[in-house]
Amino acid sequence: MAAGFTDRELHGPQWRRVRRGAYVRAEQIEGLRLEERHLVLTRAVAECVSPEAVVSHVSASVAHGLTHWNVPFSQVHLTRNRSTGGRTARRVVMHSTRTEPDEVVRVGGLRVTSAARTVVDLARTVPFEQAVVVGDSALRLGKTTRAELSDQLARASGRPGAPAARRVVDFLDGRSESAGESRSRVAMDVAGLPRPEPQATFESPTGRFIGRVDFLFPALGVIGEFDGLLKYGAALRGTRTPEKVVITEKAREDELRALGWLVVRWTWSELDTPETWLNRLTRAATIANHARLDTWTPTERI
Repeated sequence: MAAGFTDRELHGPQWRRVRRGAYVRAEQIEGLRLEERHLVLTRAVAECVSPEAVVSHVSASVAHGLTHWNVPFSQVHLTRNRSTGGRTARRVVMHSTRTEPDEVVRVGGLRVTSAARTVVDLARTVPFEQAVVVGDSALRLGKTTRAELSDQLARASGRPGAPAARRVVDFLDGRSESAGESRSRVAMDVAGLPRPEPQATFESPTGRFIGRVDFLFPALGVIGEFDGLLKYGAALRGTRTPEKVVITEKAREDELRALGWLVVRWTWSELDTPETWLNRLTRAATIANHARLDTWTPTERI
């Protein structure tokens, strides 16, 4: 209203209401991903709450640019540095928990919990698989370190969900390059498979580089490859055609098989019901007992 707009204009097709008193032009919000829409809502809410409230939990993880899977974005999460007074409304969840000065940073003009604090807060409050996706990405992107996460675990001792957070942090691996790879690691762990070596690199007996694989089970003689199909998109394949990418992938797999490794693939659509590809991994492990001819090198854990 102060900018000269009328009620009629703001309720017209050119504007979208974000929350009470906050509007955005329709062309600016249409086509945004869920995380981007949530960030718009977070900014609108943050302008209207007490200055002591800090953006936290999933809202902070969105501000930090972390990867998410199956985390609800309908509510903005904030934390105040007090022991009581938490509340939940339709659009806002206000947490009341002790917050230290070094746990608050500025990201894009917002006061948010640090990446380490954010990962541990989510690990305390969301299911294991969702928390692993976020935490893996925080390590992969260099937003936090294992030392910082360990420090946050110590600070969170005694808070609700602290044991669950410790289990999440112990499991995290920044070598997982996507939400699909993180979810695959969780499924393999639940199935009782040995923990694989992510992103191991392979060379031929003559020292020629063959490639890098998503998951390597050295004792089983099996390689696991999560095919998220992103490599076939223009952004990652560059000037190569999708057909060329497929041919290159097939040639690489043929080389790995010729060296004595069995290769098992699965896709994003199979992650919700992983029994099929987990069974393929198990069956492959029962027959991959012959000698292998190559050299593989592990990637240092992040």
